[in-house]
This record gives sequence, structure tokens and C-alpha cells, in this order.
Amino acid sequence: MTRTTVIVVDDHDLLREGVSACLARFDDLEVIGEAGSGEAALTVVDDLRPDVVVMDLVMPGIGGVEAIRQLRAAHEGLGIVALSSFSDAERVREVIDAGANGYLVKSVDAGSLALAVRSAAAGHGIYSPQVTRSLLDRADAADRSPLTSREQELARLMAEGKTNAEIADALHLSVFTVKNHVSSILMKLQVRTRTEATALLLRSRD
Repeated sequence: MTRTTVIVVDDHDLLREGVSACLARFDDLEVIGEAGSGEAALTVVDDLRPDVVVMDLVMPGIGGVEAIRQLRAAHEGLGIVALSSFSDAERVREVIDAGANGYLVKSVDAGSLALAVRSAAAGHGIYSPQVTRSLLDRADAADRSPLTSREQELARLMAEGKTNAEIADALHLSVFTVKNHVSSILMKLQVRTRTEATALLLRSRD
């Protein structure tokens, strides 16, 4: 079995150890290192070259957002999942712009965290419902162009980490048509990347 290797970054020892213990429950995930600061994270990632980093945001010194920005610049293929107690839209947009693949709140369950790590390793993003709700509220306030029902359906599958081919199969469309829908979504939302569009579009199912 090929395992996804993970580094957990948090300045609180108990929280960091708790996240590591949660991920260790899954046979396909392997925590190969930890870091207690943004500075330490940069060094540990350089040394160990994990598939994914799970990153706290509020830390002394180099904070999580800046650490994500520097890690993305140095390691293009690295999966990065932000894990935070905060879900306000401004903070989320900063994290997405910095290059994170996903954003989860710390109340997330172990299964959802593991799914986000797997998705990040594949280059996709998953977001907690609280995160997507705050972004949608901001998008509504900004009067962004509405999506068609088909585009909303497609966006939900994007947020689940589905590839274009998997979305095409699920919706009985061609891959070419899916790509056109994705382009339309990006244009309507005035965003640059699929990851940012996903964060803006996924509606909470609560």
C-alpha cells in the first residue's frame, strides 16, 4: 500500500499530537513529522518532503498564512490543508490566495480530516461547511453572477475532490463539457483557480 505522508504543524503540543493521532488511525496515511511553528515547518518540509502539510494558522513568528505562501513557492506539488478555529471570509481568502488546497475548522471529525488530506495529496481542495458558508455570504454580498443549477451541481462535486473525468461520469457529460462549465464558473465568480471557485460555491448541506 502506498501511504500519503503528512506533517502536522501547530504551536500547541496537545492539539498537534491530537491531529497526528487522528491521522495515524488510517492505514493509508503516515505522519512522518511535526512542527511547532511556521519557521520549523519550512525546515521540516524541506528535510522530509511530505505529500501533505496540515497547517495551523495562528502561531507566533511566521504565521500559518505566510508559511503556506512560502511552502507553495518552494514546493509546487505539496498538498496543504489549513486547520483553524476561525472561518471568517477574509481569513479564508488569504489562505486560498496563499496556496492552500483546503480549509477545515478544528471541530472537524477524523474521517473528514483524512479525506481532506487525501484530496490535497491529489491536488484538490475540501472545505468545512462553516468555511464555504462564510464565503458564500461574502459572494452574495458582492452580488456575484448566479450559477445555473447544473453549475452548482458540478461545483459540489468539485468540492468533493472529484476530477473532471469523475464529474463527467457522475453527471453523464463529456470531459470537454465539464471543462467548459468549470471555465464558466471561474468567469462568473471572477476567480482565477478551481480551488478558489470550489470554496466559493459549495453550499452547506446542514
